[in-house]
Amino acid sequence: MLYWLTALSDGGDVFNLFRYITFRAGAAFLTALFFGFIFGKPLINVLRKRQGKGQPIREDGPEGHFAKAGTPTMGGLLIVGAMLTSTLLWARLDNPYVWVVMMVTLGFGLIGFADDYAKVSKGNHKGVPGKVRLAIGFFISAVAAYVATLFHPEALQNQLALPVFKDVLINLGFFFIPFAMIVIVGAANAVNLTDGLDGLAIMPVMIASVSLGIIAYAVGRVDFTEYLDVHYVPGTGEILIFVAGLVGGGLGFLWYNAPPAAVFMGDTGSLALGGALGAIAVVTKHEIVLAIIGGLFVVEALSVIIQVLYFKRTGKRVFLMAPIHHHYEKKGWSEPQIVIRFWIVALILALIGLATLKVR
Repeated sequence: MLYWLTALSDGGDVFNLFRYITFRAGAAFLTALFFGFIFGKPLINVLRKRQGKGQPIREDGPEGHFAKAGTPTMGGLLIVGAMLTSTLLWARLDNPYVWVVMMVTLGFGLIGFADDYAKVSKGNHKGVPGKVRLAIGFFISAVAAYVATLFHPEALQNQLALPVFKDVLINLGFFFIPFAMIVIVGAANAVNLTDGLDGLAIMPVMIASVSLGIIAYAVGRVDFTEYLDVHYVPGTGEILIFVAGLVGGGLGFLWYNAPPAAVFMGDTGSLALGGALGAIAVVTKHEIVLAIIGGLFVVEALSVIIQVLYFKRTGKRVFLMAPIHHHYEKKGWSEPQIVIRFWIVALILALIGLATLKVR
């Protein structure tokens, strides 16, 4: 919204700064960060008062989690509120990709909010039925993928771009929309599965989002795409402002989510953030790279799938408990050990993903 102040610029004054994506991204980061610090404590107090017993703790979970009883959930409201506010203030609102990513974020956030509310009000883990969550998520993703495709350059519409093999485009045709739906819904649910320890999900999400933000900025500049030999998608640079808001809001949330957590992000945050990552990947034509950058989330999701399928087939378990971070809890790793080591893994995978921009 504040971008329109450039209309007051004669090219050599302070208003000219608003033309630059990097300046507005920095401002969005600070706006979201201050939003988190200002509204964090009041929000936690409201959630604690209204939720009473807080997020239900799984009876079959690690014993150390029972000490977290009474901690309120839905802290994702803080992150979503911060990044949407900062994006609306600092991004160009005539950019369709910004609206696609915001729509997905808000839509999945509302799904998560309904699920969290159902769990808290019932005092158990039976929130919104999984099939209903998936159906709504796929609908939101289908709309987002279709709109994104309309604004992609004609040469890239319905095409799947590959990392490293940069001259290769796979024409998925009609199947691009279902593919994009799987990417967005899969990312949302993978982040949701990762959110099981204090601070575990938010830092890898920020790491992945920064990586995708760099990619969005790069593929939105023709000079960068020529140097990196990647496909040019005009307009994606504005997504960097959304990412900056996400990181600022994420840091504000982490201030209160650091062990011992004063609030959990809940499905409100994890589904919204995961959906955002998936939407950015679809918009920037880097769906495959998302699987590398977000490799930690992929492993978490695969651990659940493997556990369920193997148990149904043999009656035995591959992991002591799934998702895999609970497996390491059962093996005796402390919560800070797991969280920090998983952060390190997320950073390594993000760097590998970014390296694909130049590798050929």
